[in-house]
Amino acid sequence: MIFFHVFLSQAMAHFNLNVNLRVIHVSHEVDGLRMYIRLPMAYLVADKVGPEDENNVPQAAPFTTNRFEDNVLVHYLDAEALRRDPLALGQIITKGHRLTFGENAFTGELIKVRAYPALKQVPFAQLKEAKKALEGEVYQSDFEVTYVGDTIVDAEIFFPSERAIRSYSLSSTLNPGLPGQDETANLILDHSFDETLTYRVRGTLAEPFTISRSSLQAIKTFIWEGIRHILEGIDHVLFVLCLVLGTKQLGSLLWRVTGFTVGHSITISAGFLGYVPSGPWFVPFVETCIALSIIYVAITAVSKTSNNHSFVITTAMGLLHGLGFSFVLSEILQLNSVNLWQSLLAFNVGVEIGQIIIVTISWIFLLAVAKYLAKYENQVRLGIVVPCLMVASVWTGQRFFQFVGSL
Repeated sequence: MIFFHVFLSQAMAHFNLNVNLRVIHVSHEVDGLRMYIRLPMAYLVADKVGPEDENNVPQAAPFTTNRFEDNVLVHYLDAEALRRDPLALGQIITKGHRLTFGENAFTGELIKVRAYPALKQVPFAQLKEAKKALEGEVYQSDFEVTYVGDTIVDAEIFFPSERAIRSYSLSSTLNPGLPGQDETANLILDHSFDETLTYRVRGTLAEPFTISRSSLQAIKTFIWEGIRHILEGIDHVLFVLCLVLGTKQLGSLLWRVTGFTVGHSITISAGFLGYVPSGPWFVPFVETCIALSIIYVAITAVSKTSNNHSFVITTAMGLLHGLGFSFVLSEILQLNSVNLWQSLLAFNVGVEIGQIIIVTISWIFLLAVAKYLAKYENQVRLGIVVPCLMVASVWTGQRFFQFVGSL
């Protein structure tokens, strides 16, 4: 029995979330709401692995086949099973998503289903694209058989209503237990008769997310995403922390922070809009340079030599970090996304707010150390800088080898 649970958990672990993005279009119609949804197939089947057979191999989940590759159990889409009964897969999506109007919760009516290998997916950023994506064969005959983790599924679901709906809540009961599912990027686009609003939510949507038709609410979701990214991005946190450590004068600090802001504001947009190299080497190259930038500001933070060009240097480093931010933004927006510029601006504002939070907390902490623990101030600064240097050095080595391997 213990072996079964271990084997099953190992099997489920290979339902990879190689595509970890869920896009939901909700269109307001006179008789209800129509949803067009795109999500990873792994979300639908990873928790449906059957019991072991006589060879101690778990039975395949619905619409999948098992195969051993290099002694590892992996999972492929069963394209024929999907073609025979696509609505059965679609029902998993339908039952797993719920809209709540007021006090009434509704499960929708499944209309269409279609699946794609991730590399063959058609655009889904706009409502007209989502409608077109549901046309044609459920899984084209010329599509190759692909891993479940590399497969996406589109569905059209209708939620009938006798009255016009303005505010509603959206939630999901899908909880496949996959690594990384809490980082799922959910992009929700609400299309009313006169306006489209775009919302950004992270996670499984286990908690209902309310759509209030408020432009401010939509903008706030991207601001919050920018805040979360810089606060959860340890490399960015370490850089800003060492930037604060490198100065004892507020005026100098403001110049440094301003330079960093100018730099990342430029490249967040430039990187997202594609005005940067697209080769596979570019991302690891930028990540390596970001790690090196931490080493530089850490060393200068404890150096006795003043830097008269700190604004120029921090601006240049801000350009690097802005590219890092843009890589994340590219995972949740596309160039033809609705409300693109509002979303870009809101994300950038969120990054700036997160930066201000780090600067404020660290500056107050260092002021307190200087006032109450003056004789230990140098030791405290070294106690912060040395770990930053060690971590950044490890990152530099790891990322450099990734960069070399991508050439």
